[in-house]
Amino acid sequence: MAKVQAPRGTHDVLPAQEDARHALEEAAARILGAAGYERIETPMFEATDLFKRTVGESTDIVQKEMYTFEDGGGRSLTLRPEVTAPIARAYLEHGMHKLPQPVKLWYLSACFRYERAQAGRQRQFWQIGAEAIGAADPAVDAELITLLHRVLDEVGVEELELRISSLGTPATRASYRDRLQAHLRAHEDQLSEEVRGRIDLNPLRAFDSDHPGTVEVMKTAPLLLDELDADDAAHFAQVRELLDVADVAYVIDPTLVRGLDYYARTVFEFTSGALGAQSAVGGGGRYDGLVEQLGGPVTPGCGWAAGVERILLAAGERAAGSTQIDLYVAFEGEAQRTAAFAIATYARQAGRHAQLELAGRSMKGQLKAAARVGARFVVIVREDGTVLKDMDSGEQHDVDPAPDAVVAAVQRGMGSL
Repeated sequence: MAKVQAPRGTHDVLPAQEDARHALEEAAARILGAAGYERIETPMFEATDLFKRTVGESTDIVQKEMYTFEDGGGRSLTLRPEVTAPIARAYLEHGMHKLPQPVKLWYLSACFRYERAQAGRQRQFWQIGAEAIGAADPAVDAELITLLHRVLDEVGVEELELRISSLGTPATRASYRDRLQAHLRAHEDQLSEEVRGRIDLNPLRAFDSDHPGTVEVMKTAPLLLDELDADDAAHFAQVRELLDVADVAYVIDPTLVRGLDYYARTVFEFTSGALGAQSAVGGGGRYDGLVEQLGGPVTPGCGWAAGVERILLAAGERAAGSTQIDLYVAFEGEAQRTAAFAIATYARQAGRHAQLELAGRSMKGQLKAAARVGARFVVIVREDGTVLKDMDSGEQHDVDPAPDAVVAAVQRGMGSL
């Protein structure tokens, strides 16, 4: 009988990988929480129309990558391919627009896209992200960028680079779009079939193409960054000034576009040279018209998303170390199991990381197991007494067998480090 395996483009998160993922989650919760961002979680599936209206019907996500199905009531539902639109929907649905603004939220959520599976790009993947909805101040953009920079830096992402640009407002883009379309049509025979098919729907995506002919055409294309109106240009200049104050280095990239239609003004992307060609680890931008697209009032917004799997790949071995095991509880015979169990339980209640022998090993095997998990101390429960062993120095001494006395001895030893 053939083995049952996980679907292509998905992967299991194994215990050996959990330390690194937990370290990333902890860093994000601490850094974002300290800046006033509160955690939110939206449903795994949403009404399909949510993504068609916001992400854009001309995008790859909507045209090719969404997992869409019909439920028992005939409603079209989609596994979320991204999280910003669901958060904007929740912001309106739960009356968060009536709260003091901006509303600052962060998430760690699974997303789903039908893409070609490769390292760091899976069909089920996790994103960590932050959103600030309800304020147009350039400081919002700069704050979000610096917070993502802090998260990536803290978990050890290597060869990090920040690229930033501005897409202007929809009115600015409308006039620019006509010029770009004219340029593309004038060189249509050199473009890829995909880009030719998008000239009317989404011409800016031509900047993302790696097709040789298209790349050559785009070298002489007009740039939106050169056509910003005075307000857009001032907003972008203030964002850059604040990043300079925060000492966050960046490169201005006028060809930077994002794969979602709702972006306006500031856009940014962090890349890592450690990832090779697929170098993006996270990015985002401003989406001032998104809430309005969902039937809400005119509401500014800005946010980012970063791929958990990509972050950990880019961080490599620096992502996290193993959890420190303070105490391994070993015992010599069946009669000592209850006493050993009581010590392990008390140690955990006291906030210590403790493991209990569960495999019936010999004492030699138990000490090897303690060394393998990196235990700082081992308590050995014997019929004729209880011994505490310091695994660093090899020293050991008798201790009172009462659980509180054993834990107190461990705490004294830990305090001496």
